[in-house]
Amino acid sequence: MALFDEEPKKKARAHEIGQDLSLLSVGELNDRIVVLRDEIARLEAELAAKGATKSAAEALFRR
Repeated sequence: MALFDEEPKKKARAHEIGQDLSLLSVGELNDRIVVLRDEIARLEAELAAKGATKSAAEALFRR
């Protein structure tokens, strides 16, 4: 019976804040840096978009 084999496996996180890094290779550390830099860029883009929306709303309600 393969009851447990049919359950979806949880996706491993690319990086977890505070995770022990001593077991990772140099390549794995570089890969994580790339992932984190991409995520920072994504967060900054969203922050800029929200700032533009906020500025537009403030300009509309000042009139």
